[in-house]
Amino acid sequence: MDIKKAHFIGIGGVGMAATAKLLRDSGAVVTGSDEEVYPPISDFLEAEGLAYTTPYSAANIPSDADLIVIGKNAKLVAETNEEVRAAQMSGVRILSFPEVLGELSQQRQSVVVVGSYGKSTSTALMAHILEESGLDPSYFIGAIPYTPSTNARMGAGNIFVLEGDEYPASNTDPRSKFLLMHPAHALVTPLAHDHFNVFPTPESYLAPFTKLVELLPQDGTLVVSVAGSLSKQFIASISRPVITYGVHEGDFRAADVAWGETTTFSLMQGTSKIAELETSLLGEHNVENIVGVAAFLLARRLVTPEQIVRAVATFKGIRRRLDKKSDHTSIPVYEGFGSSYDKLKSAIAAMKLHFPRRRLVVVFEPNTIAWRSRATLAQYDDAFRGANKVVVFNPPHDGKETQLSLEDIVARIQGAGIETVGVDSAATALSVLESD
Repeated sequence: MDIKKAHFIGIGGVGMAATAKLLRDSGAVVTGSDEEVYPPISDFLEAEGLAYTTPYSAANIPSDADLIVIGKNAKLVAETNEEVRAAQMSGVRILSFPEVLGELSQQRQSVVVVGSYGKSTSTALMAHILEESGLDPSYFIGAIPYTPSTNARMGAGNIFVLEGDEYPASNTDPRSKFLLMHPAHALVTPLAHDHFNVFPTPESYLAPFTKLVELLPQDGTLVVSVAGSLSKQFIASISRPVITYGVHEGDFRAADVAWGETTTFSLMQGTSKIAELETSLLGEHNVENIVGVAAFLLARRLVTPEQIVRAVATFKGIRRRLDKKSDHTSIPVYEGFGSSYDKLKSAIAAMKLHFPRRRLVVVFEPNTIAWRSRATLAQYDDAFRGANKVVVFNPPHDGKETQLSLEDIVARIQGAGIETVGVDSAATALSVLESD
């Protein structure tokens, strides 16, 4: 990709920031802008020496930029954003960040990791195993990992591991991001209906995943989880060879799982034991992620079972994916990213699995559209099953009549028989927790 200077509008998004680093590392000068940038992305940008300006302004765009990358944030539209408007009037080439990733990876063997949940962890784990095995991969992870040491890197090897998202590429391009990444191979983590505002039905949700499969070359490898509520329906629709995986079933699966602070299990291919693995990650879903990544790497013969064993044991996971916040508290505190029904359910299940005798208090922010929509109110009937108490923050309001109120959410969770308290500030939440 022959770019000398690129400007990123909306660089504070995790995908935008990671793509900016990749483009910088490929030799381009990179600048950026945003309204505001918060940790951990502000920390990432500072550590990488990626300069950015706030707030948005037409003057932010360098006069000699030969590429402008515009993010997907709802505020990045020409009608209300002068910097976006100036970009569109400049005549400079404009791309979305997945289009940039597609151009950066198209000369390599791109492995696109997609699915409803588990894809950030799976992408990071695959990158970590390849890196630890000396294959020097390139990679793009849509979250901030503990391992590898960064979420984006241009390596010298031929493999490019990319986390792919089904959400639209930009405010002017409705195509799913992963369709722009020139996939040579695909790992599909569990599938469950998500992003209801874009995909109103399960069929519409699965449609871009079907298109992804159609893009794979004949010699490409396709590995698919059996675990999601839509996964088996998707597998049944595939007409090309597919390798399946799961914890309890699939071509690759786990056996003899012993849960603990360090969990151990056997990796099975059919009836054959491939390896004995251990991990510090929590929950059945993370064992499943390990099985899926191992299935792909072994199917492609990229690494040995021994290399997988060594790398999995040192993999520390992703920030905000059930990572422990401190080793100095008498009560264990973990942060999860329950942006969807299935992610929240798997996080609670992991806590109960590893801490069966502990009382579980969940602090919940219903920030995503799915958690704020009246159409999905019934999900609250069992989403917190297993929790002893739930503290719910007031959801951000978008002015729509279909928006749930804090009172709606609290009443629904209480109706499921769980003690629930609504709060409107961090100070109030702390007061509730301290009095618990």
